[in-house]
Amino acid sequence: MTETWFSELYRVSYRRLVLTAYAMTGDLGVAEEITQEAFTVAYGRRVRVLRLDNQEAWLRTVVVNLARRRHRRSAMADRLLRRQSTEPSPTVPPMGEHVDLHVAIRRLDEDLRAVVVLYYLADLPVDEVSAVLDVPSGTVKSRLARARNALAARLSAEVDHA
Repeated sequence: MTETWFSELYRVSYRRLVLTAYAMTGDLGVAEEITQEAFTVAYGRRVRVLRLDNQEAWLRTVVVNLARRRHRRSAMADRLLRRQSTEPSPTVPPMGEHVDLHVAIRRLDEDLRAVVVLYYLADLPVDEVSAVLDVPSGTVKSRLARARNALAARLSAEVDHA
């Protein structure tokens, strides 16, 4: 087995996978770490990955799952720290519409955020989002509708308060 396929997969897919991870985490450094970890997992399973029809789709699923796991762990740590601390958490005010949108996306529930990231930012069709998240297409469509409504409400509320 030649190793050039892996270098090519990395070259072609890395930026798109970092974008997906960034949209889910909101932190470029974390997004790069998650993407690197996904490639490490892929290399460890290279015999299996090499046989796949769409290796980037498999990697995207790994990236999404790693981002979700990191979010769950971070949320748990935040809850534990808040229980121990009496000081309020500092908040950073958003700067501009683009940042407002990313802040609003990060505030969505994990399931809604994942469909928004994959459908709108990674530009995947509904059936591929369905495959990545391992949910029916109808669920993806429903989550997209709920996410759009939630984003519209949050963004219009921020405009009203500005």
